[in-house]
Amino acid sequence: MQQIWEATVVVTEFIFSHLVFFNLIFAIAIVFFQRKNPKTVWSWLLLLFFMPIVGFVFYLFLGADMHKRKMFKIKEIEDKLNEAIRKQEYQLKNDELQAHIPDIEGYSDLVMFNLDTTGAVLTDTNDVDIFTDGNAKFDALLEDMKKAKSFIHIQYYIIKNDVLFNRVKDVLLEKAAQGVEVRILFDAMGCRSVKKKVWKKLRQSGIKTAEFFPIRLRRLHLRINYRNHRKIVVIDNKIAYVGGFNIGKEYIGLDNKFGYWRDTHLRIRGEAVMGLELRFLLDWNYAAEENLFTDEKYMSGFEAGCRDNCDMQIIYSGPDTSLQPIRDNYLRLINKAKKKIYIQTPYFIPDEALLTALLIALHSGVEVNLMIPCKPDHMFVYWATWSYMGELVMAGANCYIYNNGFLHTKAVMVDDKVFCCGTANMDIRSFALNFEVNAVIYDEAKTKEMTEYFAEDVKQCTLVTKDMYASRSLIIRLKEQISRLMSPLL
Repeated sequence: MQQIWEATVVVTEFIFSHLVFFNLIFAIAIVFFQRKNPKTVWSWLLLLFFMPIVGFVFYLFLGADMHKRKMFKIKEIEDKLNEAIRKQEYQLKNDELQAHIPDIEGYSDLVMFNLDTTGAVLTDTNDVDIFTDGNAKFDALLEDMKKAKSFIHIQYYIIKNDVLFNRVKDVLLEKAAQGVEVRILFDAMGCRSVKKKVWKKLRQSGIKTAEFFPIRLRRLHLRINYRNHRKIVVIDNKIAYVGGFNIGKEYIGLDNKFGYWRDTHLRIRGEAVMGLELRFLLDWNYAAEENLFTDEKYMSGFEAGCRDNCDMQIIYSGPDTSLQPIRDNYLRLINKAKKKIYIQTPYFIPDEALLTALLIALHSGVEVNLMIPCKPDHMFVYWATWSYMGELVMAGANCYIYNNGFLHTKAVMVDDKVFCCGTANMDIRSFALNFEVNAVIYDEAKTKEMTEYFAEDVKQCTLVTKDMYASRSLIIRLKEQISRLMSPLL
């Protein structure tokens, strides 16, 4: 024991005596071997040099790229979509698509951008139901799953083994017993509270499960970045769900910490289901190492809706690409706004380009409306959100604090003509570090429905005035400033 103690002391002294050298090595690695935003690089360098050991630990958990290009490869199915993509590109360039689909008038360049960056084919004749309440959403989802005849594909970032998941499991077990194929894809970080025996029991009952980025050591997980934040359900390629609700009792208002949970989820019938099924298959293939594209049924059977005729693109983003398609889609929407912009997001940490675009819109006479929650679930993110919101307040935006529980909606609506809604928050993590999926819907009636929900939510809000923001306490100002300095790392 004495020898072990002496050896430990020697190693510790060596590490502390060479901290400057180690920090220099880490700094070189950050600057020269990882292509990060300059603000992020400087934030990490400052953290490393002023807090050497703590900074290194934080970098391991939050900053390392983990050879992301080796972890995520372009999937072979993308080649099969090239023909449809090239056809729509040709139609857009020759104004043929606009003549066929009038709802995209004025937004053909946005359609082209989404098509070019994510392969998001524009589909029409989609029916869309919008859910803002978790109980209504899950009631509808469970009823749709009960009617499944071939397969149910489920993908969620967070699943908690509680009363809501028990309801979902009961239906899935029943359908699996009837011969329906059931697959559950879950994120290892978001579902870390679910014990392995739960998944094992489901597999023994005929349900297939796959874990995205498995946790190698039970409570130690270095891959805080690159989480699969998507929430997708596809049933028989006839119905799909996408939006903000995860599976847990808080999402149906049964957690006293958050109270009522205000979110937005879409139920889709129509050819846009194909985009969500494709995204699920790609993620499943990666996580489960099972190529489902060899079975034709998973890429067929899509049917047109018959009610709303919504035009829609399903767009994706993630660290498997050097682009940030969802962030750039938001940016393009903001830049194209002529009258009004509505934003609902639980976290508002825009990069410089997005913040500047919103400020330009304000100074150009565009009405900017932002709504964030009153309750923080991540303290540093919350106060950074307040800091960025404050800039918009002082520039003349209408900024609201939602008081009726927790606001988790991720949506941008522009000019009562188009809206983007899905899983991506308006923050750096969603733009660059997480895997996300959104629906872009070019439909006046549905966009107005979304803005009407916003107007109803305003009744439960506090408007942050210039005087209110300017009179905040020194403690709050300090919290904001510290959190904003850390925002590139959040």
